[in-house]
Amino acid sequence: MKRAILSFSVLLCSLLGWSQNSATDTLRNIHQDAFKAGERLEYVLHYGLLNAGEAVLEVYPTPKTLYGRELLHVVGIGKSTGAFNWFYKVRDRYESFIDKDGIFPWVFVRRVNEGGYKINQDYRFYQHKNKVDDTKGKTYDMPAYVQDMLSAFYYARTMNFDTAKVGDVFTIPSIVDGEYYPLKIKFQGKGKLDARSGDYRCLKFSPVVQTGHIFKDENDLRVWISDDPNKIPIMVEADVLVGSIKMELTKYKGLAHPISKIN
Repeated sequence: MKRAILSFSVLLCSLLGWSQNSATDTLRNIHQDAFKAGERLEYVLHYGLLNAGEAVLEVYPTPKTLYGRELLHVVGIGKSTGAFNWFYKVRDRYESFIDKDGIFPWVFVRRVNEGGYKINQDYRFYQHKNKVDDTKGKTYDMPAYVQDMLSAFYYARTMNFDTAKVGDVFTIPSIVDGEYYPLKIKFQGKGKLDARSGDYRCLKFSPVVQTGHIFKDENDLRVWISDDPNKIPIMVEADVLVGSIKMELTKYKGLAHPISKIN
């Protein structure tokens, strides 16, 4: 945690030093009430029949501001558990400092350690200039309001699916490993989902994925989100080349609205 706070402090100072007089008053504002500070979502990850890991997503308030705009600090943590720790230990941490009113990132921190393979990324976003700096000497031109890997999840929850039809595709501009990636999610309809923590009314989506390396078919990744104003993932299921992976919601608190749980 101390390292993450230090990373943010360095990035914040650098970001403020980039441009003190930019026209940030023209940045977008989104009225959203899908999530708020204090929300915590907990998940269990299955590989086949085995429990393989745990994940937590949490939204924190922060007194820090950028260009006079308030921020939310969102954190995602994933780790392997049980027998998986013996042969493939995972300790991942993702952080994003999101513009509270615009729901876009200013700072992204990624610390990945998966079986000894490590990734350390620090991105700073200049949304008023459509640029992203990787803090290692490279600056990328990006579309307006480009999202990072974590903030994209929260931005998706602000989208309106009330009039969505089966087959409709929604696109979220994102940056992944220094490259522009238009994240696309296809609406597959509504229905009831039987999950570990109960039964829920859900909306079903299939993120459009590339086939060949991990997935056989572009619909091999499926996401069920709660059919309510929170729009939180209840279950994520993936058919991969070497088996199946499932992530299920186990606990939640601090939601902005009642959840669409049936029993």
